[in-house]
Amino acid sequence: MKRHPPFQAGWVDAPHGAVALGDFVLDSGATISDFSASYAVHGNLLDESLPVAVLLCAIGSTHHRLDFLIGPDHALDPRFTRIIAIDAIGNGLTTSPSNSAQQAGMLFPRFSIRDMVRSQKLVLQALGVGEIEVVVGASMGGMQALQWGVEYPGAARKIVAMTPMAKTAPWAAAINEAARQSLQARLQAHGTGNPYPPDIWDGWTPIMQLLAMRTPAQLASTFRDASACLAWIKQRTAWWRDQGFDPIDWIYQSWAYDAHDVGATPGYDGDTARALASIRAKTLIIAPQLDLYNPVECARSAAKHIPDCELHEIASDWGHLMASSADETAVKNMNDKIRSFLQA
Repeated sequence: MKRHPPFQAGWVDAPHGAVALGDFVLDSGATISDFSASYAVHGNLLDESLPVAVLLCAIGSTHHRLDFLIGPDHALDPRFTRIIAIDAIGNGLTTSPSNSAQQAGMLFPRFSIRDMVRSQKLVLQALGVGEIEVVVGASMGGMQALQWGVEYPGAARKIVAMTPMAKTAPWAAAINEAARQSLQARLQAHGTGNPYPPDIWDGWTPIMQLLAMRTPAQLASTFRDASACLAWIKQRTAWWRDQGFDPIDWIYQSWAYDAHDVGATPGYDGDTARALASIRAKTLIIAPQLDLYNPVECARSAAKHIPDCELHEIASDWGHLMASSADETAVKNMNDKIRSFLQA
């Protein structure tokens, strides 16, 4: 059963829909049975005079992930843009291990970020969307955005990729593995059936919600001492548990994350730089100066190889969470920069 997480402050409500795509064949040759992709629309989808912006999800997130860019006086204004936010495979809204009737849990086939992008293209075709003005994503969404540029060179005029990697760095894979091991150890000890053990997220939360997402400077400015930080971790774990995200969904998305390389796109023989050089869309890459999840060096390298690309680095103590609603100063910076990029 598909479950929308509890509505959060700062989220923008919008009509939801789903596109049934039948049996969806993956890169691996395996098939997701009875595949359905979820999406949300901001603005009037039927007004073909308006440009289209496609928004993509980060790992463990939904179509609300980029709501901080949506609204009047934001980078993406629904009065002037048709905004389609598409839920990624494995996020619990689009078909996932947690909601598949025929391939539940670990019976679900592994998928790739390229599979996510191909499914998104099919959603847009089903909705009758042709030309795309911009594809936007942060973190895993930024990785998908770059894959869009390689996979469909003429589909979008522009790309905005925040905190992306064109090829997953060993560091990011190590972070994912630590978090994955925490989940898998508890699943093995308690069983994989839902309801999950109450401590399922206890080890995952400090890794993925704190150590990978922020920086030492941000923690020092937020917590008066170590005990305050540990108390926050306990509170945050309870909050995340209430969001209802399925741990097996996260494990599957993390496998896709680890395996990502735009150079694996057919025709590039594993050559990441050559794949990036094929991108025809005008591209904006945004990154913090320190990112303890997706190293900023990955953003810099990608920008160097994309022919028409601007790299915009933001000074923020929030690290990977710079590309979210967490840092108010960065939110204004990103909205201003993306608005200017889209108007150019």
